[in-house]
Amino acid sequence: MRHRIAVVGSGPAGLTFARVLHRHDHPVAVLERDPAPDSRPPGGTLDLHDWLGQLALDKAGLLAEFQALSRHEGQAMRILDTDGTVLRDWRPGPDDQANPEIDRGQLRDLLLGPLDVRWGQGVTRVVPGTRDGVVVHFADGRQETFDLVVGADGAWSRVRPAVSSVTPHYTGVTSVETSLDDVDTRHPDLARLIGDGSLAVYGVNRSLVAQRNSGGHVKVYAKFRAPVDWHRNLDLADAGAVRASLLGLFDGWAAPVLDLLRHGTAFVHRPLYVLPVSHTWTHVPGVTLLGDAAHLMPPLGVGANLAMLEGAELAESIATGPGDLDEAVRAFEEQMWARAGKWAQITRDGLERLVSPDPAEALALFDQVQPS
Repeated sequence: MRHRIAVVGSGPAGLTFARVLHRHDHPVAVLERDPAPDSRPPGGTLDLHDWLGQLALDKAGLLAEFQALSRHEGQAMRILDTDGTVLRDWRPGPDDQANPEIDRGQLRDLLLGPLDVRWGQGVTRVVPGTRDGVVVHFADGRQETFDLVVGADGAWSRVRPAVSSVTPHYTGVTSVETSLDDVDTRHPDLARLIGDGSLAVYGVNRSLVAQRNSGGHVKVYAKFRAPVDWHRNLDLADAGAVRASLLGLFDGWAAPVLDLLRHGTAFVHRPLYVLPVSHTWTHVPGVTLLGDAAHLMPPLGVGANLAMLEGAELAESIATGPGDLDEAVRAFEEQMWARAGKWAQITRDGLERLVSPDPAEALALFDQVQPS
């Protein structure tokens, strides 16, 4: 019997779930509020771990294609002091495939493949427990019924309220993102400073991180501790004003480091929110969650990886498992909660050390994770 299954959200979690079901010839409706795959910027780069994201791609039959697209050299990491002194300059070995990088847009296109996504299908709420199944309400007033609805719709999930009343809370750390284009030609000094992968500089309660994407594109992230309304007297649409504010916040840092901000042309405010470390819920037949919808955590390279593996595992258990649909989902949730809770605590502790009153904590964390 083919169950009526919908996944809400076409991020890495939702698309991996759908792609693995598709590989097993099981139909799935992918519901996405964006009107088209390229309707907004896809985001920066992701490092896919060999035991998380890459394992998920293997389950989807896409590992070889990923390896052809990914950037092995992007695993490199350079850490500077605020005065520009190089503290660490780690580079991967020729056979190191533990965490190769891939642009989010490239990963999205890889996962999309033959999937038939229903673009422009904004979901407003999900109502389980009806006689015919789970009712999905759309922004245009329509309704549709499914046997299982999987919420892979991110931090502010519209599916989550069907199983949990918990909402994300602010960590006390804000991120402001900017970008540099054609960096090797337009900003060769910065290109050399960043290297092949990422550059990080840690100060007191603040940091600057630059990450190479493909095609000479670089994402820059300024992170700092501040109230969630720190910008109340600042027009975030005024790039010049935001740039000046950030340069003031990082005043005294080495000029080449501050050039990462000086050359940014647009700035995006991204306050960091999380769900409780041990977020679980009483099982609700017909509804479950993946990724940020289930366990939003600080963006330290784990969240998307976990979300993809969860999507692959849930799809496999539905498509190949001997039990009924509800038992498969219930068993998946128990496994997800245990693993995600561990990583939520690790990433929460990591954020405390990376944006810390003592910058030495960030360096010590790097040495712990990536010993020389």
